[in-house]
Amino acid sequence: MSEPSPSPKPYLTIRSSGTHEIEIKKSRFICHLARVSDEDEAQAFIAGIRKQYWDARHNCTAFVVGGEQPRERSSDDGEPGGTAGVPMLEVLRRRGLTDTVAVVTRYFGGIKLGAGGLVRAYGSAVSEAVDSVGLLERRPVLLLSVAVDHTRAGRLENDLRAAGYAVRELAYEATGVRIEVGVPESEVTAFHAWLAEATGGAAEAVAAGRTFVEVPV
Repeated sequence: MSEPSPSPKPYLTIRSSGTHEIEIKKSRFICHLARVSDEDEAQAFIAGIRKQYWDARHNCTAFVVGGEQPRERSSDDGEPGGTAGVPMLEVLRRRGLTDTVAVVTRYFGGIKLGAGGLVRAYGSAVSEAVDSVGLLERRPVLLLSVAVDHTRAGRLENDLRAAGYAVRELAYEATGVRIEVGVPESEVTAFHAWLAEATGGAAEAVAAGRTFVEVPV
């Protein structure tokens, strides 16, 4: 018998896509952030920004995707080597983010910043953009399907939410209601005990897969 696959670990990502602009010595640095699920999505987002901001001197990029073994890429897009993509990527690493892509569009203001100035500018653009959109933690949970009769469904749904369980979906069927609940793997035994007490043994839960819940941080 093969061993069960290990439960995925929680991870941090940005709360939403967004854009944030800073100006340094008349140069505009516009950071575009997006949540992505894989490298193809990251590259598609980058291509879209480069097409939209075709007239900018530079569209520098960095992204991290994947959980256990993340894939990372960065590009200076014509800026001196190591002054743009690397500091952008370092911000994502330092914040512990994944499934996140950043593109910083630069409109040159006529005043050279030097290597150190560029590193600070590109890093600051990403850091401030991340602060602007906010972060969340995606936590793995087991999905449990709870079968209950129609007369108890409304009360049980309220009790589940009041107890802090993540109610994902309700399915109304001829024989009753199925409530899909997300439960951390470490709390499954406690959940079954809670359910038995809350319903007097009238409801049961069966495993229905895995997913993630998103919690702002």
